[in-house]
Amino acid sequence: MTVASTAPPRLSVMVRLAAGRGVFRLASQLMAVALAVVWGAESFGRFANAMGLCAWLLFLPTAAEKAALKVLPRTRVLTAQVARLVIRLAAAPVLALVAAFAVALAVSPQGTVTLYLVTAAWSAATGLLMTISGLHRLRDKPMLDAGAFGAMTAVVLGATAVTWVAGWSPTTHLSLLLAGLLAVTGYSVSALPRDWVLGTGTDRRLLPALGRTTWLLGLSELLDVAALSTVYLVLALTGRTTDSGPLYLAVLVASMVGSLALYQFKLYQPATSSRLRGAGGAGGRARTFRLLHTAERAGLAFTAVVAVLVAFPGTRAFLTAESYVVLGTILAVEVAVSTLVIYANFLLENTNSSVLTITSVSAVVGLAATAVIALAVVPWLGAAGGLTALVLAAAVKAGTLRRLLLRRHPELHP
Repeated sequence: MTVASTAPPRLSVMVRLAAGRGVFRLASQLMAVALAVVWGAESFGRFANAMGLCAWLLFLPTAAEKAALKVLPRTRVLTAQVARLVIRLAAAPVLALVAAFAVALAVSPQGTVTLYLVTAAWSAATGLLMTISGLHRLRDKPMLDAGAFGAMTAVVLGATAVTWVAGWSPTTHLSLLLAGLLAVTGYSVSALPRDWVLGTGTDRRLLPALGRTTWLLGLSELLDVAALSTVYLVLALTGRTTDSGPLYLAVLVASMVGSLALYQFKLYQPATSSRLRGAGGAGGRARTFRLLHTAERAGLAFTAVVAVLVAFPGTRAFLTAESYVVLGTILAVEVAVSTLVIYANFLLENTNSSVLTITSVSAVVGLAATAVIALAVVPWLGAAGGLTALVLAAAVKAGTLRRLLLRRHPELHP
């Protein structure tokens, strides 16, 4: 029987793992820059809008990974059954989206619906590969994670080079990426222990409990990315789709930092889950409370600065100029505030299961705040307004979660 490892990888292994994910993210950034040159503003805007709207689908499969990283270190007898359920929960949305894309491809190869479905399938399948890689780390085979994303780096660079030369459309380019991704994912699944992939047993009895944990653990990240997708939706609805390109390029930087941070958290999650179990959860909640307070104050300070800039015509024009200096400055604030909130959420989720309801509520509030703020500022600030909405919504989420946590644990009152 294969059991899950709770020890974090050695430093040398962590460096190689981070390098594997890092070069994949870097290749994705290079791909975006190259495609912006090849396709021009209109086609790249369609591609960027599709990628932005479908980015949240990555977190449907990775919710199962978070559940595995929390639950498997706390169990010994049911390891194989839990692993099988995790794989099935992660694979279900991918299979559904791939099937829908295949139908759309046969009906309208270059249609808009086909573009969005292949983008959705690519996003969800990337999340599935991350989940399978997380299971490999749990069975103490972390280099299969690095190898999988090293292979995907080659796929991304190869497909981009072909599109650069042949001038392929966004749909054709993404179809090639999806084919390579499914091949790499299939190999990764085949490398898992046989009893983690095949077999029957107590799966049905485990499904309600694991399904609830997976849903609540994944909801926060899912809604955070859905919040970003609402910004792209507002851009599309207000006729500013071409602004999706600058926003997408800016968010690529933030997503690279955020993804590497999340990856580091996941590398330590089995050990953190064990450390914060039971009595250890008190320290985790106290640290979470302090981090949320810092993020909330940073968001309030940013709000004050933006209000001052908007109040004066000269600085207001600077904000609306869509310069990369403005985008870069707001982006730096967004990365800092969001990282604080993500880390605080990570600590809280690994204390006990009862807190998952309040992390989910705060995520819903964050999504609603993003939509409302984006509707107010995106139509006249464009990409800069989109980033501003993300900063302010992160601060709202931090404040909501801090207050809900204090209500449940009044001993945290300073």
